[in-house]
Amino acid sequence: MMRCRESNPIAVAPAPPSAGALAKRRRLTLLACLAALLALPLAAAETAMVLRPEIHVRQALIQVALARAPADLIISNATVLNVFTGEWQPAQDIVVLGKRIAWVGATGAWPGEAGSRFDASGQWAVPGFGESHKHIESSYLTPEYEAALVIPRGNTWTVEGSHELSNVVGKHNVDFWLMAEDAGSPLKIFPAVGSATPPTVYERGAGYYGYQEMHDFLAADLRVVGLGEVMDWPAVSNPGAPGNQRIWEMIQATWDQRGVVEGHGSGLHGIAEINAFAAAGLSSDHEVRLADEGLEKLRRGVFLEVRTTATRPLFTKLLELGIEDWSNISVTTDDRDVAATVQLGSMDYNIRLAIEAGVPAKTAYMMGSFNTARHFHIDHLVGAIAPGRFADIVLLDDPDTVSITQVFANGRLASKGSEYLLPIPRIDYPAWARQTMSLGRQVTAADFAIPAPAGRSEVNVALMEPFRFDPDFIRDTMPVTDGLVLADPGRGIAKVAVVDRYHGQAATSRMFWRNVGPRTPGSALASSQMHDIHNIWALGNDDAAMALAVNTVAELDGGWALVSGGKVVATVRLDIGGLMTARPVAEVAAEVEALFAAADGMEWIGQPGLPERMRFAFLTASPWKWQLVAPYADNPGGFVDVTSGRTHPVVW
Repeated sequence: MMRCRESNPIAVAPAPPSAGALAKRRRLTLLACLAALLALPLAAAETAMVLRPEIHVRQALIQVALARAPADLIISNATVLNVFTGEWQPAQDIVVLGKRIAWVGATGAWPGEAGSRFDASGQWAVPGFGESHKHIESSYLTPEYEAALVIPRGNTWTVEGSHELSNVVGKHNVDFWLMAEDAGSPLKIFPAVGSATPPTVYERGAGYYGYQEMHDFLAADLRVVGLGEVMDWPAVSNPGAPGNQRIWEMIQATWDQRGVVEGHGSGLHGIAEINAFAAAGLSSDHEVRLADEGLEKLRRGVFLEVRTTATRPLFTKLLELGIEDWSNISVTTDDRDVAATVQLGSMDYNIRLAIEAGVPAKTAYMMGSFNTARHFHIDHLVGAIAPGRFADIVLLDDPDTVSITQVFANGRLASKGSEYLLPIPRIDYPAWARQTMSLGRQVTAADFAIPAPAGRSEVNVALMEPFRFDPDFIRDTMPVTDGLVLADPGRGIAKVAVVDRYHGQAATSRMFWRNVGPRTPGSALASSQMHDIHNIWALGNDDAAMALAVNTVAELDGGWALVSGGKVVATVRLDIGGLMTARPVAEVAAEVEALFAAADGMEWIGQPGLPERMRFAFLTASPWKWQLVAPYADNPGGFVDVTSGRTHPVVW
C-alpha cells in the first residue's frame, strides 16, 4: 500500500530548495497521494468499516428503483393512501424487493421486471397498522401466534409496552420480544422497555432496571425505541419520593441514547398537572379518558394514544372545535385478550371506531400507522407505502368500513380475508421464559386464613374494591368465627390474596374486598396476570378453594384457574412467563371462552359472570394508592400506600 507522506526534499535536490519550491513540491506530492488512493480498489479503501445489513438492503433497493435489477413482486393498479400528502392516489404500482418497497408510482411506469404480479384493481391500499401502545402479553399469545391473530386484521407492527414480561424475565426482556421476528415471524415488534421494573419499591420480581440496564437495552438493538409508559407520577414529580432516583436514571439513559420516553397520565386532568407532565418530558399518554383532558394534553405537545373508551368523546370534541392537525394522535389497543380480539378485531376495530366517530378515513388510517411511526422515529421503516419501508400493505374493498381483503407483510401475502397464510415458526423458548413459577411448595388453606386478635368476637377490617380512587381504604367491622375472620358473600365481601411466585417461599398476603367475588360456595379464581409484578392473585370465599386455584395456576406454569364447589372447573394455560402461551389462536381462545362459560354457571357478587372489573383491576393496578402486595420486610400483611410507604393492618 502506498505511504502518503511528504518526501524528504534534501534527498531529492543537492541544494536546499526555496520555500516556494518546497510548498509546490508538498502540494504535488499530496495530490499524487490522493490520486493514488482514489485509484485503489474500493475494498482496500474501506477495510476499516463493515456495513450493516440495513445498508446492503438500501443499496439493493436503489438498483431495483432504477430498474437495473429485477423486483420480486409488483402490487398493481391500487388506489394508494399517501400519508405524506394525505391524498388517495389512483392507479399506483408498488414494486417490492424482498421485505421492502423499492418503487411506487403510476401503473406501468416502472420499466423493470418482476418475479410475480398481484392485481389490486378496485382496491385501496393503506400502510400496515401499528400499535402505539400494546401489551402483547394481554392477548395471552406469544408473538409468533399474535401475528396469526392480528395480521389478518391489518396489524403488522407493534410498539410493545414491555413492563409486564420485564418483571418476570428481567435481563432477558428484549431478547424475548425480538426472538419471534428473528425466527421469521412477519410481525415486527419494537420494544419500549418497561419503566415499572419493579412497579414499586415495595415489590420484588425477577427484574430491576436502572440507568445501566436501560442504556444497554437501547444500545444493543435499534428496534428498541424507548422507555415504556412512565406511570409512577408521584416518583417522577416528588423529589426524594421512593423510586425517584431510579425512574429519572431510566429517563436520562433513554435520552442519552436518543430514545422516546413514554408517559402514563392517568388521573392527571388539571392544567397544572398536565403542564408538569409535559415539562417532565413524558412524550405521550394512553390513559386519556375525558375529552377536555385529551384536548389540553394535545395542546401541550403530548402525543395521544387513544383507546376505544375515549374515541368518541375525544374525537367528537376535536371535530367540533375544527382541529385540523391530527398528526399528534394515534389509536391503540393497550390490553385485549385473544377471545376479545377474535370477536372485535385488532387495530382495524380501533380505526373503524374513529371513522364512525366522524374522523375522515384518511386521517384515521394515518392515526393507525404513520403518526405512530413518526412519533417513535421509525417512519423510515414502517407507517407508509413508500420506498425503503417494509412492504406492509393492507388492501381494502371499502376504506370507510375498514373492510380488509388481503394483507401483505414483509412483502409476502400474509392473509386473505380472515385466513392467515404464512407458516408460524416453531420457537423453543428457553427455561427462563418457561419455568417462572417458583413457589417452592404447595400452598394450603392455612396460607389464606385471616386470624382475629385473641378474645375478639368482632374486628375492624380494611376493605378495598375494584377501581377505588379515593385516597383512603374502606373501614368496616366483621364477625369472628372460631378465631378467624371469614369472607361474607352475603354482605358482598370476598377474600383476596397475593402469593409471591418468585422467591421459593410462597409468601402470602390476604385481605377483604367489597362488591366483587363468588357467591357459589367453595369457590375461587386465581391468575398469574397481576399488574405489574405478576405474582399470583386469588379471589374467593373459601380458603381451601383459594389454595386449590393457586396450586393449579402454579402447576400450569402460569395462567388462570377457576374453582367452583371445591373443584377446578376451568383453566387457561399461560406457560410462557405465566402470561402467554405458544399455542394456536383457536385453542387458546377456546380455553378463554370455556373459562367465561364456567363462570356464567356460578353466582357472583354484583354482576353475573366472571368478574371483569376485578380482572382488569389486577391487570391495571387499580386502585392505585392502597394496594395489596406480597409480604416484605416490616410489612407482613402486604397492605401499603404505594405513594408514601404507609402500611396498615387488614384486621385490628
